[in-house]
Amino acid sequence: MLCGARQHLQRRLLPALLGSRGCPPGRREPLGNPNPLLPVAACAYGAAAGPAGAGSWYETLATSAPAHWAEAVLLGAQDATGLPWWASIIVTTAVLRSAVTLPLAAYQHYILAKVENLQPEIKIIAKNLNYDIALRAKQLGWSKRLTRLTYLNNMRRIVSELYVRDNCHPFKATLLVWVQIPMWIFMSVALRNFSLGITDSEGDFSIREQFSTGGVLWFPDLTLLDSTWILPISLGILNLLIVEIFALQKLEMSRFQKYVTHFTRGISVLMIPIAATVPSSIALYWFCSSFLGLSQNLLLRSPGFRQLCRIPQTRSQSDTPYKDLFAAFYAKFFLRK
Repeated sequence: MLCGARQHLQRRLLPALLGSRGCPPGRREPLGNPNPLLPVAACAYGAAAGPAGAGSWYETLATSAPAHWAEAVLLGAQDATGLPWWASIIVTTAVLRSAVTLPLAAYQHYILAKVENLQPEIKIIAKNLNYDIALRAKQLGWSKRLTRLTYLNNMRRIVSELYVRDNCHPFKATLLVWVQIPMWIFMSVALRNFSLGITDSEGDFSIREQFSTGGVLWFPDLTLLDSTWILPISLGILNLLIVEIFALQKLEMSRFQKYVTHFTRGISVLMIPIAATVPSSIALYWFCSSFLGLSQNLLLRSPGFRQLCRIPQTRSQSDTPYKDLFAAFYAKFFLRK
């Protein structure tokens, strides 16, 4: 059935003690939000609005090689499983999340754990270095500005050497973002191409026609919008849960972290009307992707799973992560005066 279609497709980041505002040594800034909402909101809007005309940026994206690769993955999965398209989208999303993003997420936690375990050593070094430089500055009559620059330059060099020694530069923790976001974008573009018939087979039963009968429950037609808003609202709730779980991990957040968290909450809410303006196939994919992202986030809190992935134990790690998370969530939203 799909043979014709298949032939057709054939921070840099340093500890906050190095910041220009003189944050206290050992304090870590976040390396990024696990929920890829900030960089992809514009692309999500593009998926909803569609190409503005010949030569538009979205048309270029829709006809790019990565988009065709995503189409081939979807077609191959559907051809191999023989499932209806709604089930095939769910299975493909689960496989990609499990085979690609979960290992990268575990690697991210591995790097962050090693960086966190370096903080006590960095604190001691910072304290001793600050004393030595202050003594030297007094002897040589350095200005405050020169003293501070000397301290920061030496700390940058020392911390970089520590990262090299333990092979845990924080930039490595961003690898997940650089893989997950493009995958999310091009899978969304591929589904939109299928839903609108932009990429179609020459057989008797086109992919768009298969999508029109490949839904289930309240969205039997995957090419149409979800008029009930069940998928968009569910997507928004899941994204907000991911943001809140991430926020609960931080006992004390800087002002910048608070701004980023509030902004991400806004993007999560904004994704609801955006998801209501795209075909149900895309909304279903976004929902499944967020659901699996939330599940992976919770899984990576498990001490047993972290031990299986050889993630170093840290001081902030809890032996009862789910109980602590529930208690923090309950205290934040139900015990507020």
